[in-house]
Amino acid sequence: MMRQFELLERVKAYDPAADEDALNRAYVFSMKAHGAQLRASGDPYFSHPIEVAGILAEMKLDAASIITGLLHDTVEDTVATLEDIERLFGPDIAKLVDGVTKLSRLELQSDQTKQAENFRKLVLAMSEDIRVLLVKLADRLHNMRTLHFLKDEERRRRIARETMEIYAPLAERIGMHEMKDELDDQAFAELHPDARASLMARLSFLREKGEGLAERIIDELQETLTKGGLSAEVSGREKTPYSVWRKMQRKNVGFEQLSDIMAFRVVVDTVEECYQALGVIHSRYPVVPGRFKDYISTPKPNNYRSLHTGVIGPERQRIEVQIRTREMHEVAELGVAAHWVYKQGAPRTEGRQYRWLRELLDILEHASDPQEFLEHTKLEMFQDQVFCFTPKGDLIALPRGATPVDFAYAVHSVVGDTCVGAKINGRLAPLRTQLANGDQVEVITSKAQTPSPTWERFVVTGKARARIRRFIRTQQRQQYLDLGRAILQKAFRHEGHEFAEKALEEVLKRFNCDSVENLFVAVGEGLATGR
Repeated sequence: MMRQFELLERVKAYDPAADEDALNRAYVFSMKAHGAQLRASGDPYFSHPIEVAGILAEMKLDAASIITGLLHDTVEDTVATLEDIERLFGPDIAKLVDGVTKLSRLELQSDQTKQAENFRKLVLAMSEDIRVLLVKLADRLHNMRTLHFLKDEERRRRIARETMEIYAPLAERIGMHEMKDELDDQAFAELHPDARASLMARLSFLREKGEGLAERIIDELQETLTKGGLSAEVSGREKTPYSVWRKMQRKNVGFEQLSDIMAFRVVVDTVEECYQALGVIHSRYPVVPGRFKDYISTPKPNNYRSLHTGVIGPERQRIEVQIRTREMHEVAELGVAAHWVYKQGAPRTEGRQYRWLRELLDILEHASDPQEFLEHTKLEMFQDQVFCFTPKGDLIALPRGATPVDFAYAVHSVVGDTCVGAKINGRLAPLRTQLANGDQVEVITSKAQTPSPTWERFVVTGKARARIRRFIRTQQRQQYLDLGRAILQKAFRHEGHEFAEKALEEVLKRFNCDSVENLFVAVGEGLATGR
């Protein structure tokens, strides 16, 4: 367990201006608050917030985030109150702790609706301050590292599934690839222990069989780049068992058919040198067709930038090479945490700056219930990307399999609602056409158009599906409303009375309706009768 001075030294190493007094007070407050509490592992409970703070310090986050990491369980699990936190550490930290505490309370619920509600609250909290998500991810990472100590197998599997379905994709969306890989792999170990053990054994066998192979490939790549006039750092990294397994599932191939389980990174100083390094490698080794991706020219939505290429490299090995600058490498490893720039003394923590987060909030607004929201957002987060362009050249990133209708909704909700047709690369195309990388899409709209229920069969983005479903619900409601009004008018005439909405207000309670409009809808749906 990290001691007080060690945590302080780690934070001060990258942020000399960090509030030393507040960090020390938070450490002591948390230790005293948790007292003699123990974790499932038998360790003092206090070891958990310390480890969470350590993970946040590895990300080089600000002192407020580290303090929140130390305090994040005190309000939920001890006698400490939010008022205590605000009095001792200020409103900013109290707000962060409150955000994480609310999520932890919801997490204790196990059914699907509660999980959906939990995720909805998480999106709202991180839209206010992205640090809530960073602390939550660090909390989840340490819990996954110690998951095997939990005796309840069903609870372990639920936590692992939630990690794989929600937290790992969120880590990826904010560019935190290392954290995403570990979260996925820890969850994989719980959900598919036999598959992971088998892959670990195979990877270990390959390592022994090709002893020194990675080092020889690195040396040859280094020499090739030096001869090409470049000063570059070359490193190699074995892919995680989960990423290997997922690739096998996605491509429906066996382990023996995978040849790029090692990724090699080339880090240079400038963007120009990235392309120069690519030219040197391509002129020296045969290129594997279809494996080149330029994420520098078209970055991923999480701001990941790099050149990826596949080549038949040194010793006739098929390898993947990623080329990036040092700054890009930092962003690739730490994601949003790498952007911890201070503006006029305050960190940029406003979550709404991230387009994908704005889209989740848009889905949140149009989904009818938390479960529908969870369904749409899983769609939104899990898919690979295609990059398309508007006629003006603006880049729109979409999930693979997206159609012109998805594109239209990504441009603007109104454009999606009024879409009647589309031109792809200058040619008229059906609205169900799947878009490809680099397509230029022009959406044709009409004020007379409304969303078609048939669109729901082929759209793939959560935003498009949420808008279409909302329109269908609104349209159905209007039909039920008109039908209900007509039924009641007829009933009034049949009884020889003049129809008056005022008279209906007196019987609303009897039918559990809070307005005359809702009574019309209930009658139209057949949910309310004159019994």
